[in-house]
Amino acid sequence: MDKIIKSDAQWMQELSREQFQVCRRHGTEAPFSGRFHEFKDAGIYRCVCCGTELFSSQTKFDSGCGWPSFFAPLKQEHLTNRDDSSFGMHRTEVLCARCDAHLGHVFDDGPEPTGLRYCINSVALTFDPGATRKG
Repeated sequence: MDKIIKSDAQWMQELSREQFQVCRRHGTEAPFSGRFHEFKDAGIYRCVCCGTELFSSQTKFDSGCGWPSFFAPLKQEHLTNRDDSSFGMHRTEVLCARCDAHLGHVFDDGPEPTGLRYCINSVALTFDPGATRKG
């Protein structure tokens, strides 16, 4: 998988203002506001910046946190984790491994089989309907 590197000016031309703020500036959309929060269709969720496959609808669950939640990525190598100590708390940030887009955070309070909860901003995702590949 080739790394995608673009300038802020290039990203600003390709993304909406909200997508740029979340994905390139590590922002967060308001809880319960995102397109995919209550979305239930079968398919694959991709990175809005580069199209990399990130999550399957088969791993999506309702965590009640206000953002789409998944218990496992489609492929672990498509994600990068990084320590995040912003806002006076310690969390693990989740980034797209291909383009370094900020996606959200991962927590260890999810359901089995992984025990993980990938809490992801809707605005960081696109959706490929019908596709349901696993890992």
